[in-house]
Amino acid sequence: MGRRARFDLRPVPPFNFRLTVRKPAGWDLFTSEEVFEGETLWTGVRFGGRPIGLKIEASGSVESPRVSVGAYAGRELSRGEAARLREVLTLCLGTEQDLRGFYEFASKDPILKHVVENLYGMHDTQAVSLFNSVILSICLQMARLKRSYEMMEAIDRRYGTTIEFDGRMVTLQPTAERIAKIDPGVLAKECKLGYRAKYIVASAKMIASGFPEMREIMAMAPEEAKLKLMELPGIGDYAADIINPHAGFPIDAWSVDVFGLLFFGKEPENRREAIERVKNEGIKRWGVWSWMAFFYVAQDLRNLSDRLGVKLRLE
Repeated sequence: MGRRARFDLRPVPPFNFRLTVRKPAGWDLFTSEEVFEGETLWTGVRFGGRPIGLKIEASGSVESPRVSVGAYAGRELSRGEAARLREVLTLCLGTEQDLRGFYEFASKDPILKHVVENLYGMHDTQAVSLFNSVILSICLQMARLKRSYEMMEAIDRRYGTTIEFDGRMVTLQPTAERIAKIDPGVLAKECKLGYRAKYIVASAKMIASGFPEMREIMAMAPEEAKLKLMELPGIGDYAADIINPHAGFPIDAWSVDVFGLLFFGKEPENRREAIERVKNEGIKRWGVWSWMAFFYVAQDLRNLSDRLGVKLRLE
């Protein structure tokens, strides 16, 4: 694959490239098989049905950032295609997010003031494909982070597509069309997904048959988007908030321990019964900043544990 386009992005400062594309908790940008060296990320996406390799490099500083993108493909990209790819990456990298309002709010909060200091300049990012976000949200359900990563990596290795460009090899995540053809029992066994396999396959079938794509979902009002996402098999309140993060505050059996301890001084005795109470408390405390608060806290548990003198679950 040769380089077919190159363009620069000018993120709204502060923008910390490393924290944004390589989250402290281990979240990948677009695929579990990305390569990150120095201040350069080699990754890939599907764009217009085509695999595209991406070499994303940072220059400048947190307060004066600049990001250069090289796009690699099997054939030339038209000027229009390159412009659309630039628009997609602008959204997915969160380069137009203005964090100043959140930082001002967080500076007065006894919990958030610590995370924004430690993770200054970390922007929220989005997947290019809705189906990739569905896989993430289903694998995160009722599982520790390490286990979730293992499941997603297994899916990528077994069903993803490997591309080679700029001397690197990257495996793209599988398409909904490919997963829709797999027997759920086979997927469960090969990738150790358990009950999640049936939901991933069923959601793949709906998405492959014409369900709204990510950009359409993100263009909807938060509550409308959430209700639409909950039409997908296996996507409940928690999963919908993970996919469409600006809609709320995602709490499940893992995060209820973390935020229960932060809010009330102890982990709940009955996690399932405590989920609604903890979720409501987060929304009451942090309002329109609920998702960003969740996002920053989830990426900074070790630092928060030290700062607040509590033992938060790290995975």
